[in-house]
Amino acid sequence: MLSFECDYLAGAHPKVLARLAETNFEPLPGYGADKYCESAKEKIKKACACPQADVHFLVGGTQTNSIIIASLLHDCEGVLSAETGHIGVHEAGAVEYTGHKVLTLPAHAGKIEANELHSYLARFYADESNSHMVQPGMVYISHPTEYGTLYTKAELEGIYKICREYSLPLFIDGARLGYGIASRETDVTLPDIARLCDVFYIGGTKVGALCGEAVVFTKSNTPKYFTTLVKQHGALLAKGRLLGVQFDTLFTDGLYFEISRHAIDMAEKLKALLREKGCRFHLESPTNQQFIVLENSRMAELDKKVRFCFWEAVDEHHTAVRFATSWSTTEEDLEELAKIL
Repeated sequence: MLSFECDYLAGAHPKVLARLAETNFEPLPGYGADKYCESAKEKIKKACACPQADVHFLVGGTQTNSIIIASLLHDCEGVLSAETGHIGVHEAGAVEYTGHKVLTLPAHAGKIEANELHSYLARFYADESNSHMVQPGMVYISHPTEYGTLYTKAELEGIYKICREYSLPLFIDGARLGYGIASRETDVTLPDIARLCDVFYIGGTKVGALCGEAVVFTKSNTPKYFTTLVKQHGALLAKGRLLGVQFDTLFTDGLYFEISRHAIDMAEKLKALLREKGCRFHLESPTNQQFIVLENSRMAELDKKVRFCFWEAVDEHHTAVRFATSWSTTEEDLEELAKIL
């Protein structure tokens, strides 16, 4: 069946698989102490224009989000996030499971706004009883957001300015970061991301790797005992080479950026196709996730031939659904979809 359900349906980019096979029998130290992890770290630091960065490799996004947040917060602190943020909606309470509350802010097509962040913090600290409340300990955003939207450089600067004013670290979830950077409508680069936050991660699972996320602490601010904390959470991969080889390959000769651009090219063609077929868009997304509104009867009929993702009910008779492209989407996929539509 034709599928546009999400962006991690395929395995890994052929160059990643080839490199894993080539290095398969090479004996290497465990737990990320191998030469491929070190090489990948140096390439990532160079791509971020952030020589002081400290890079760590983890396996998946939920694991990465919960560990970063737990490592940066005190016991009585929570994390500020858009009400639609992945950590508060689609991660089964993983952050709360570590003992930290997700404190929500209004979401605007998935994004938070600097002025609302400032208002929340000003109100919190003006409350004389705030010592009885969960303390705001950090700010979480994702780029792209759950709705495929992007922060502009000015928006990131505004949010980060507030974070610094209140001494709160800013954490950027980059599960789909490659697709955000590759968007034709963004003014944000990877060095901008590194400059305008305290920690972020470069998603591999959704962008060409079998699995893996590269965590980047950008301000010589890695939490004390971070590797030990990762292991305590059961997330330190003994065969760390598997992550190192993949990211070393993705950051060789610009492969990560090349395959991200391909996904955006496919998304733009998908967008044009959906418009041509008279589809109504739920919102405008400049990345690889496209959201349209379907009549429920049409959705049920289409579901027999192509997979897509239910997003949210619009009204009694209409539903917003998501179509996602990825590094592995082909022209043939789009041609087949055109026939079905």
